[in-house]
Amino acid sequence: MHQPVLVAEVLACLVPRDGGIYVDGNLGLGGHSVRILEQCKPSGKVIGFDWDASALALAKERLAPFGERLIAVHRNFALLKETLQEMGIAPVDGILLDLGLSSYQLEAGGRGFSFQGSEPLDMRMDQRLAKTAADWVNTATQEELADIFFYYGEEWQARRIARFLVEERRRERIATTDQLVRIVECAVPRRFRPKKIHVATKVFQALRIAVNGELDNLQRILRDGPELIRPGGRFCVITFHSLEDRLVKRNMLGNPRLHVLTRRPVTPGVIEIEHNPRCRSAKLRVAEVRG
Repeated sequence: MHQPVLVAEVLACLVPRDGGIYVDGNLGLGGHSVRILEQCKPSGKVIGFDWDASALALAKERLAPFGERLIAVHRNFALLKETLQEMGIAPVDGILLDLGLSSYQLEAGGRGFSFQGSEPLDMRMDQRLAKTAADWVNTATQEELADIFFYYGEEWQARRIARFLVEERRRERIATTDQLVRIVECAVPRRFRPKKIHVATKVFQALRIAVNGELDNLQRILRDGPELIRPGGRFCVITFHSLEDRLVKRNMLGNPRLHVLTRRPVTPGVIEIEHNPRCRSAKLRVAEVRG
């Protein structure tokens, strides 16, 4: 079961109350939503968005005891404004975005999010998207791949990795995660490999961001989200890498409608990291909508 991160901190910042309406922009397996629903009982509601149909089905099953207090939506959170308009709901009392991958997505297999083992190189959060990660690595130019790895993964060996990829795909199509891992391992000399993470981590991150248009979607919700929250409501965002965190920080500070409550991001404590090592890079930023 996926362990949601910073749960107590999210609840303290979001302040769910009876009768409130809250958006969980990344429903996942419902870890945050179940706690929000418990705290805003008996009549508060959660509108949960998720691209991943499989995860959404599991979340709906898990949260079934809450009945109509959960509204599950198979959409990306970037479509929040249109969705609330269609539902006739506005404003909401708070929005939570947890931008991390769930353990389910990493461990369920077959999706290509993990570089452990051999899986199809897919990486689509939503299977309705046209292009897989394999399509990207086999059709993008060497320059385009280098830019993806550098700008989305902050990978300093981006150009070398892109060159090795293009050379390898001339011999055979790159179709699986272990193929991609081997190419990255061959491309990056040992003296340049990171000490705390796998050498392919940033390449996988960059490809996932490109495949799913993650930064464009985040930019859109950072623009639209504050306009959809009532005065006094909270906008909470959990990021897992510096690219997202800088984007969230810059947008929150630059939005005159928002009063930033976290001068520094809230991070997991030692005990939480011990129980859930994957949460070690999580950062929570919170802003309140001005009256």
